[in-house]
Amino acid sequence: MQCVVLAAGEGKRMRPLTARRPKVMLPIANRPMIEHLITAARDAGITGFILVVGYCEREIRNHFGDGSGLGVKITYVTQRRQMGTADALRAASGMVNDRFLLLNGDMILRSDDIRSLCRMEAPCMGIHETDHPQDYGVVTVEDGLITGLEEKSEEPMSNLINAGAYIFDPDIFDLLSGVGVSERGEFELTDALASYIEEGRLRGYLLDYWLDLGHPWDLLDANAEILSSMHHEKHGVIEPGCNVPETVSIGRGTVIRAGTCIEGSCIIGENCVIGPHAYIRGSTAIGDGCHIGHATEIKNSIIMSATKVPHFNYIGDSIIGSGCNFGAGTKVANLRHDNGAVKVCGKSTGRRKFGAIIGDDVLFGINCSVNVGTSIGSGTRVSPHSFVDGCIQENSVIR
Repeated sequence: MQCVVLAAGEGKRMRPLTARRPKVMLPIANRPMIEHLITAARDAGITGFILVVGYCEREIRNHFGDGSGLGVKITYVTQRRQMGTADALRAASGMVNDRFLLLNGDMILRSDDIRSLCRMEAPCMGIHETDHPQDYGVVTVEDGLITGLEEKSEEPMSNLINAGAYIFDPDIFDLLSGVGVSERGEFELTDALASYIEEGRLRGYLLDYWLDLGHPWDLLDANAEILSSMHHEKHGVIEPGCNVPETVSIGRGTVIRAGTCIEGSCIIGENCVIGPHAYIRGSTAIGDGCHIGHATEIKNSIIMSATKVPHFNYIGDSIIGSGCNFGAGTKVANLRHDNGAVKVCGKSTGRRKFGAIIGDDVLFGINCSVNVGTSIGSGTRVSPHSFVDGCIQENSVIR
């Protein structure tokens, strides 16, 4: 069976992290989110993949190549303009000739669920039960068949949602040809599914496990899930006097210097320097080529490759892009004084503790303070002793 993965979108809600990479290439436990999805499908028995790419597609093509590094075969098709899910699937029509699996690229599934879904008769939609159905398209189900499909609503008709995983026969492409432009100006796959529902043909399969990756803070939840369940290995050098438990992975060429304490489930990439006397805790992922230096504390965060946090810094519950540099004494706050849910650019994270979202190549002078819920665009320069708050556009200069 072939698997088509929709991976063409930018992921605007993930800005500024997607300014220079597609959403599906954002890292979770130091691997792109789409790689976790591909390996789960591979472990379910699928070896042929068609990736529908578009925005920053070179990032995806260069990372995966022909898929041989993962033990699969990957081919690519480009969606020239990001005009919706139906348009994205249409782009793959000439490459599919049999029953196939369709997956949105921005979610985490387990191989057991994918294997079970693949055994279902087409057409079939993967569905999931959630406590927050108002955030998603919801469905109603009777006797295993989807009887209703509704886009996001403040008063959803059920707590079952469309999980973005499907089994289709090639006849889906006939339905796609009749899909018109939606109110959002896109060609929506859900419009094609309406025909299946009217005919009483669309089955629903309840997925046991599903992680949505719609907002930057969702990456932290997924990071914690993956780190807690993965097999950890240690390479590199650990100097005497360090505390590095079994729940920590360390990449080749990395040095953990004396006095460093690591707690929780963490992963540290290749060719990093950690310490001396650094403190890393919570579910933290540190990418390749990073420097976490003396008296620096990193808590429950994602730090992407080649970022330097060299001395007397604190970063908590944050997502930091690649190539950033934090001046001595620069700190990121992660807790409101009133203990309320932190908001980012007016959107609630639902989290009592959340720090900042910082794009690529952001440079901080010494002794800067970054407020809770701050978003900083890529290429921004922050002068020494600055207080940074709110939504900062890319390539800004903060004085």
